[in-house]
Amino acid sequence: MRLPVIAVVATVVLLAGCSTPQPTPVPSFSASAAPKPGDGTLRIGTLFPVTGAASYIAPAQAAGVALAIADVNAAGGVAGTPLDLLARDSGEASGTTLETSFSDLVAGGVDVVIGPSSSLLAARAIPLAATAGIALISPAATFPSLTTAADDGYFFRTIPAYGHQGLALGEVLSESGPEKIALLYIDDEFGRALAPTLARGLEQHGSTLALSQGIPVGTTDLSIVIDQVKAAAPDAVVLGSTYASVDATKALITAVIAAGYGGSKLWLTTQNTGDYSQALPGGTLTGVNGIIEGFQPDDAFIARLKTVDSSLTAYRYAAEAYDAVILAALAAVQGGDAGSAIAENLGDVSVGGLKCGSFAECLNPLQAGQDIDYDGVSGPLNFTPEGDISPAYYGLYTYDGENRFVFSRGLLAG
Repeated sequence: MRLPVIAVVATVVLLAGCSTPQPTPVPSFSASAAPKPGDGTLRIGTLFPVTGAASYIAPAQAAGVALAIADVNAAGGVAGTPLDLLARDSGEASGTTLETSFSDLVAGGVDVVIGPSSSLLAARAIPLAATAGIALISPAATFPSLTTAADDGYFFRTIPAYGHQGLALGEVLSESGPEKIALLYIDDEFGRALAPTLARGLEQHGSTLALSQGIPVGTTDLSIVIDQVKAAAPDAVVLGSTYASVDATKALITAVIAAGYGGSKLWLTTQNTGDYSQALPGGTLTGVNGIIEGFQPDDAFIARLKTVDSSLTAYRYAAEAYDAVILAALAAVQGGDAGSAIAENLGDVSVGGLKCGSFAECLNPLQAGQDIDYDGVSGPLNFTPEGDISPAYYGLYTYDGENRFVFSRGLLAG
């Protein structure tokens, strides 16, 4: 739940929807000779999975942070002082590396932590951040439950929450006109978060959710569910499950395709769009669609990332990590570099003011007392009162004959 630290920006955030006309820039705070909270140096901490099974996603995020710090420092830093960086390993959920690393970051005096990438680890880091008074911004944690975590207003994420994808799916599924859609989902926190947003997203674009059917965890007989799909006669079927439970996901995919809903009639979601080249017979998923949250970096941004790490070959979450640093730096310029001040000002610099697209572009109006709205590399990044973002970018994918998903295009939705 969101508590008092961001109450001062809640009204601004709530009034700034996706289609709200741009307000005339007005001062959002008064110039004052009084010192701002903090010691004058913005210290950035990172918690990425340097070790463990997810270590392959750490380099891109680390490069995004390094590039953002370089950009901020090139523009003069925060209050004329360069940013500092302290990087630590988040480890895996099965160990206690996160807690040890967080203690190191606190001892090092960091004001904001970028990470963790894992939702499970983010849930463990949130109370640590709240206790220490350190803003925590994850570029990759999507679990729905993080939206309502008791964070005292210290947790934010530059990646959309899992359920938000329903708004994107509602839009893309309706592009050719009104459609009837069936949603089959494993009855867990993911499925329960997706169902209402998909219904809303479809309704907003003239389509309908003809069937929304939760499947109890562990169900092996899918015949009743498939009969319900056939009775609903949808134009397309959306499957809400997780790639981690690959056996259940494979069974669901196979049953739905056998019922006549393969190819372009089938959509996988952000937790089950993955590589099935070794999991399903070749050609099973040809033409099937998938969606994954996050911005697909373009060639220009990739080239910039390679200036700080020439060995990069994957770029997922790099843009979200970059924007997390820029937002933290802008919040520190406005309110001071103390962790509590950053958390209090993150919402304000993200929405509802003069639009600007870089730290350097935002700096002068911000220092002049204008309210700003940073639109970043990864999207508009409008923080909600809960610390989520909306609208958000998604990548849309199509499966090839080898059951591998191939990027098709990006979509901003919400």
